[in-house]
Amino acid sequence: MTNNKTRKPRCSIVIRAFNEEEHLGRLLTGIMQQTIQDREIILVDSGSTDATLEIASNFPVKIVQINPAEFTFGRSLNRGVAAAAGEFVVIISAHCYPVYPDWLEQLLKPFEDSRVAVCYGKQRGAETNHYSEHQFFRNYFPDISQLNQGQPYTHNANAAIRKSLWEGHPYDEQLTGLEDLAWSSWAKEQGYSIAYAADAEIIHIHLETMKQVHNRYRREAIAMKQILPASQFSIRNMISMIIRKSVKDISQARRDRVLLKEIPNILRFRVFQYLGTWQGYRYSGKIDLQLHQQFYYPPQLLSDKFPEERAVEPINYRIEVDKEH
Repeated sequence: MTNNKTRKPRCSIVIRAFNEEEHLGRLLTGIMQQTIQDREIILVDSGSTDATLEIASNFPVKIVQINPAEFTFGRSLNRGVAAAAGEFVVIISAHCYPVYPDWLEQLLKPFEDSRVAVCYGKQRGAETNHYSEHQFFRNYFPDISQLNQGQPYTHNANAAIRKSLWEGHPYDEQLTGLEDLAWSSWAKEQGYSIAYAADAEIIHIHLETMKQVHNRYRREAIAMKQILPASQFSIRNMISMIIRKSVKDISQARRDRVLLKEIPNILRFRVFQYLGTWQGYRYSGKIDLQLHQQFYYPPQLLSDKFPEERAVEPINYRIEVDKEH
């Protein structure tokens, strides 16, 4: 006879959070409406001073604390995964929320193949996201799933991993970002597959100033240099990428009939993005806890194919909003 107290859930959902009162309730509401209910929810909180923990207390959530003085992106994630009891660990950012009630189901489906180490799902932006970031989501998160993609790209804003593999190879706690890419690269080198599930769709909310955009790409570039020390990004690369990506965004904005509205933001975003990237590649200082705290606390695929329409109705978050009022 199975003891319910010791029975492992099918999956554990790990959410990293810092002052996420504005978004956390919607994410947890979406999780509660999933077709898979055999799961646990773990919130890794890194010193929130707003109502984040109060909101989490209204849901069946296990709280794991990490002291801001100890924070790194990889360490906070490792704390959450270590506390997880499920065979699979689902990782989602606190400022994201699932679109459909079968999000978990679709994200875990590829693990039926024992060779799959990690599966990541589609991301789309909210109204607050910059126009150029919407283009990034379209390029890197296409509408067609891929069960064994050829390159190691993944994204921990919406992903799941096999915990048994993590136990032998935790996330790198020294990186300033891209711990997901480092881990999936390792898995690929070990002969495992990386899956992409287009139907496991989430909305990824960003409301960033240009300073925050610059900061994000700078820390990711520092991490890329840690992962690939021989990689380079010159001034010429920076200028080339600003021009190329701006032209591409402007062309898309013209097709979307929002060119006059979006062109100033497109140019600003791409300048701050690649200026941050260039400065990150040039960084030669210490990569210590102070640097991590500084960052945290203040290829289009299968473009010639077309997705099938989904028969699943999206989650209606407006119902929950109406109840609150």
